[in-house]
Amino acid sequence: MSDGTALAGPDGVPRCPWALSTEDYVAYHDEEWGRPVHGDDALYERLCLEAFQSGLSWITILRRREGFRAAFSGFRIADVAAFTEADKERLLADPGIIRNRAKIEATVANARVLAEWSPDDLDALIWSHAPDPATRQVPKTLADVPAVTPESTALAKALKKQGIRFVGPTTAYALMQACGLVDDHLETCVARGAPL
Repeated sequence: MSDGTALAGPDGVPRCPWALSTEDYVAYHDEEWGRPVHGDDALYERLCLEAFQSGLSWITILRRREGFRAAFSGFRIADVAAFTEADKERLLADPGIIRNRAKIEATVANARVLAEWSPDDLDALIWSHAPDPATRQVPKTLADVPAVTPESTALAKALKKQGIRFVGPTTAYALMQACGLVDDHLETCVARGAPL
């Protein structure tokens, strides 16, 4: 049983324990999670996927990511902003995604809000909430990794103020972890501070 520290996988490489349950997680952990993501469409995708994950396991979303990308026009903000009621009904019938009306409605509504912004405004807003790495302790165990921080609370509040739906402090923190605003790889994890 793990004490929450990095564990060696079948390849002998130490990783965060959550990454070892499936091959999908290993690849996501090693290649994506905690790596900086920039660009409004790319950040919009991550924001949407984190919202869809709410109440579900991340593996459920990860395994359907290509289905989500196909269903939501590659998460191109301008394209999703133009979705009609017929598109929403199509999405509710799509077995390749999570068919949750509130989350689908929020995804389209958020695209409409973001379509009115100037290029890189979403990128600038999200990254303005990245904490100074020097002020953060390196997590030694999973117990050291928070679910919410003052920065994620402020980010959720800033997004909501701009009209973005379905984002709370926990979802905002998961977004910060996934997009590299914070490095929550454990101290002895191979991906900790890995080259980008």
